[in-house]
Amino acid sequence: MKTITFNHRESSIIGMGTWRYGEGDLLKTQREIEILKQGLNHGINVIDTAEMYGNGKAEKVVGQAIKNFDRDKFQIISKFYPYHATLELIKESLEKSLKRLNTDYLDVYLLHWRGQTPLAETVEGLEAVKKAGLIKSWGVSNFSTDDMKELASVPNGENCQVNEDLYNLTSRGVEYSLLPYQKERNIDFIGYSPFGSDNNAFLNLKGEVGEVAASKGVSIFQLLLAWCIRSGNVLSIPKASSIEHFAANLEAADITFTNDEIEALDKIYPAPTHETPLDSI
Repeated sequence: MKTITFNHRESSIIGMGTWRYGEGDLLKTQREIEILKQGLNHGINVIDTAEMYGNGKAEKVVGQAIKNFDRDKFQIISKFYPYHATLELIKESLEKSLKRLNTDYLDVYLLHWRGQTPLAETVEGLEAVKKAGLIKSWGVSNFSTDDMKELASVPNGENCQVNEDLYNLTSRGVEYSLLPYQKERNIDFIGYSPFGSDNNAFLNLKGEVGEVAASKGVSIFQLLLAWCIRSGNVLSIPKASSIEHFAANLEAADITFTNDEIEALDKIYPAPTHETPLDSI
């Protein structure tokens, strides 16, 4: 599988998303645990979750899945609510997440989206839990270029290691200025929802995409995932709902494109030519 440098470590170029994990019956939850185990056994070494996902249920699923794995061999990302972004509540939320995850530390802790707490206070709280050894790095999610610039202007804001935004073939706004800004400053980028989330409800694909996929002999979803990671500078975090879906994602990580295929997809969904409000889910 292709790799990427993420959070100063060599990483698989795809991670495992956990949105909606832990929200079904016991059988569904057991299947989700097995998918995460399968991923770790096949070299996928990043798991993305959040306290918001099922109000902690997704974190509990992750905690069960990782029990018998060497914690040093993979990274866990979790996120906290904006209304937990104060000095006191960051640590409190983090400790609850760690307990659900059955781990002593997070590799990356992200502010899930911007709220009312001043960024300077949030950064101060994140630096404190980092100094305490509870997290290795911190970052943000759903931040625009302007948000990132504001973050960089507060004390220790330059220590932001990661920003995670919606990124897929139909939502390319980050390409205009955000990706170049982060690359220039060595801030890692995570693209979430390569398939549009929630049974693809946020992804209205044109029929021509299916034609490109068919000509390559891959599924539409494999095409979408491979496209997201085509540059080698994006960590994408697809969610798998079955072992079969997981296996397809694994194959997609090694799909490459010809220049003609990239041009064809650019014609269907053009790259942005100016700054636009970023999509989010």
